[in-house]
Amino acid sequence: MYGNDFTQQPIVEIAEDDADFQAILDADGRIEPRDAMPEAYRKNLIRQIAQHAHSEIIGMQPEGNWITRAPSLKRKAILMAKVQDEAGHGLYLYAAAETLGADRADLLDLLHTGRQKYSSIFNYPTLTWADMGAIGWLVDGAGIVNQVPLCRCSYGPYARAMVRVCKEESFHQRQGFEILHTLSHGTPAQKAMAQDAVDRWWWPSLMMFGPPDESSPNTERSMRWGIKRFSNDELRQRFVDMTVPQAQALDLTLPDPQLSWDAATGHWEYGAIDFTELFEVIKGNGPCNAQRMAHRRRAHEEGAWVREAALAYATKRDAEREAEPPAAVA
Repeated sequence: MYGNDFTQQPIVEIAEDDADFQAILDADGRIEPRDAMPEAYRKNLIRQIAQHAHSEIIGMQPEGNWITRAPSLKRKAILMAKVQDEAGHGLYLYAAAETLGADRADLLDLLHTGRQKYSSIFNYPTLTWADMGAIGWLVDGAGIVNQVPLCRCSYGPYARAMVRVCKEESFHQRQGFEILHTLSHGTPAQKAMAQDAVDRWWWPSLMMFGPPDESSPNTERSMRWGIKRFSNDELRQRFVDMTVPQAQALDLTLPDPQLSWDAATGHWEYGAIDFTELFEVIKGNGPCNAQRMAHRRRAHEEGAWVREAALAYATKRDAEREAEPPAAVA
């Protein structure tokens, strides 16, 4: 689709107030890799896309942990397919970042050394099988709310990658809902397990949308550039409004005593979020931060031979193509 064919092209930088660049944004158009763009726009996109890609890769760990313990062959196959999807999402996103001149190896180095982040949600443990349902329903559900507007992002490769990502995430969300529905309508012990998982994942899922708008340093500029279409708080409210009726269908309770319907606004009101926890997790002090990064670095080191073999094969094939005689002209 896109990727390395663009990385060799020179990046043309322009001022942030360039009239042609702004005209594309004003017309709700798309900035493409060979278009001139402000350096701040490019850097902001690389930061956001890289964080998104890192999140997909790190996000394979909490669920991959349950592949061998899935309760049936059907559940195992579905979970394996989902984890495979997440790897593919990371690939699409790293490729999109490469169209901006970023090097994938450099981005991974920034992740492994802690200089780039991934979503805070993946630093929580998966304690029971019900967590696979809660992650699918809540975490992937929050991801869909956050990512569907990115299909209209002003940067073309990112927007196009998100179309496929969101289609696959919709299946992941349904899978999670179905797991919880089965458990909540099963034995009392199964329903208690489902309720426990929802209790633990609800508040971290709300934090996935980031800090409140007044404390979000990148939101205003990202919205001005058409990278984001809605603010953190707007997206969080959409998620709450979508999720409460689904919880009622599941016959599960969301752990917020202040949750109430406001007929005047047409929204569900929810309690205050303790963002202190979010900032602590971002700093690296979450329950599984060290474990997630240690596993990621180890996997990268142990996979070095695969990357080396692929590079050697590609080099050999390039040499063979160059040595082939030109095709005869009829």
